[in-house]
Amino acid sequence: PLALPHRIEAVRGYSSLDVLRFKEYLGFIADVHKLKNKKQRIEEVVRLTGLMSESKKRVGQLSKGYKQRVGLAAALLHHPEVLILDEPTSGLDPNQIIEIRNVIKEQGKNKLVLFSSHILQEVEAICDRVIIINKGKIVADDKLSNLQQRSTSAVVRVQFKEALEAEWLKRLPAVQSLNKVDTHTWTIETNNPDTVRNELKKLERENNLDIVSLQSENQSLEEVFRSL
Repeated sequence: PLALPHRIEAVRGYSSLDVLRFKEYLGFIADVHKLKNKKQRIEEVVRLTGLMSESKKRVGQLSKGYKQRVGLAAALLHHPEVLILDEPTSGLDPNQIIEIRNVIKEQGKNKLVLFSSHILQEVEAICDRVIIINKGKIVADDKLSNLQQRSTSAVVRVQFKEALEAEWLKRLPAVQSLNKVDTHTWTIETNNPDTVRNELKKLERENNLDIVSLQSENQSLEEVFRSL
């Protein structure tokens, strides 16, 4: 019955999962873990995961995003020392994603959270340490900040007051690749960020241009992942 939650009608008189209100489902999980402060703990995880507004709905009536929240609430119910999450923000809208990210970060302060995802922006937003696996082998295991800095190339982001064509920037010797962010903004991949910044300032002076902003950025985890 624990491996097949849709058949929990066989356990202690509980009905099918979809017709249970989610608090009843959490009550079942609390009984499995033999929690003594069952009611209090259920209320705590309901508040923590933002489920208060849906308290009268049955599990089968919840959206995919709120079902994700119920799963997270059930996982947190018994104060686990290790929390294993696989794509926990899947199906959530942008506001819900931020809320659940904050919950996960808060949990990470006092327990080990293993977070599995192929959405690397999520990994960057949540994780401190990153393990990258390629074909079953670990190819990286380091702090996120270290991984972003270990690449041989860097990214320089420049914004001009004027709208420039790509040819203006492709002429610069230290530019490896170029990406247009918008009409006025470009990101430049290079092995020599200092050289690129100097070349951009020279371009500005010699052509009477106006650089609004100029800064170096760490490579995104996605770029590091692809290179590995």
